[in-house]
Amino acid sequence: MELKPIMELKSCCAGSKGKNFQSMPEGSGRLSLKEITLIIAVLAAWWIVYESLPHLASYLTFNLFGLQHGSHLADAVEFFIYDMPKVLMLLAIVVFGVGIINTFFTPERNRRILAGKRESIGNVLAAMLGIVTPFCSCSAIPLFIGFVTAGIPLGVTFSFLISAPMVNEVAVVLLFGLFGWKVAAIYMSAGLSIAIIAGWVIGRLKMEKYIEDWVTENRVLQAIVLSNRLTPRDRIVSGLNHVKDIVGKVWKWIILGIAVGAVIHGYVPSGYLASIMGKEAWWSVPVAVVIGIPMYSNAAGMIPIVQALLEKGAALGTVLAFMMSVIALSLPEIIILRKVLKIRLIVTFVSVVGLGIVFVGYLFNIIF
Repeated sequence: MELKPIMELKSCCAGSKGKNFQSMPEGSGRLSLKEITLIIAVLAAWWIVYESLPHLASYLTFNLFGLQHGSHLADAVEFFIYDMPKVLMLLAIVVFGVGIINTFFTPERNRRILAGKRESIGNVLAAMLGIVTPFCSCSAIPLFIGFVTAGIPLGVTFSFLISAPMVNEVAVVLLFGLFGWKVAAIYMSAGLSIAIIAGWVIGRLKMEKYIEDWVTENRVLQAIVLSNRLTPRDRIVSGLNHVKDIVGKVWKWIILGIAVGAVIHGYVPSGYLASIMGKEAWWSVPVAVVIGIPMYSNAAGMIPIVQALLEKGAALGTVLAFMMSVIALSLPEIIILRKVLKIRLIVTFVSVVGLGIVFVGYLFNIIF
């Protein structure tokens, strides 16, 4: 069946669904040399700013604000100044790229590719992709949102969201250096298993109706984009519209989530945690998971805490369960996800992954 040109399809979309395409110039053609140069310059500027964020955060915290090194307030402020623009910049660039890609691959085509038996393969591939993306839980959300809005099966997207912060090369290398290859290998295997199985379970529960309505509307809008009728300029505008729609809806939640994470990062003492998990009791694993969920850190930042807890006599499985819950089920991550997912789906996600982490914690305690 022949599809209508995109300018005609505008009239088929009611309300906000048609507004995104109004900025597309009718009859536009190839990008000019000036436009290509501008795009390259913007991307180069993005990269320079992104790479400068650690130095900028340090300068603002200690030089401009004059905060003292090692203080709780300085740790919290530096964390926020670095993480907030980082996550927003990642979200913008990922959503822009997904917006362009979606002009070639409609949500229906994505679902067909990953449907049925292929969806289980999708869980494995998404979890493996998480290994090579060393993101914290909040930094992984931009790709998660891109996957969801692209119509990729929900369970597959969750496999990535779980794997990306929990299992990455930084965590594996640090664990190998501190505890040997057996611990590193078992941790990686356990993390991948949780990501794959939890994503598969969530996929089987068919909870797509608990995705926020604006995400569904965005999919409907993408479905009418024609890959064989759009010019390069149209695709660029589609990517920019994608950024405007999605980032415009979630940026406040991202800032709130990062602010909560900064306070936790700066003010929660590791000594207190060690005193709670210093006993090898049956209840220590679930308690460690519950304590870890409200916290926020990346895998690399958790390794020194893991080492300190183990030196104080905590069981290895209990400590690693705590580490997994901190980096895969953080409160800031949940706050940000609330703009994309409804409460019931978030509760399901936390419950399924939390039970998987508890199981792994007990398994480690039995083995070691």
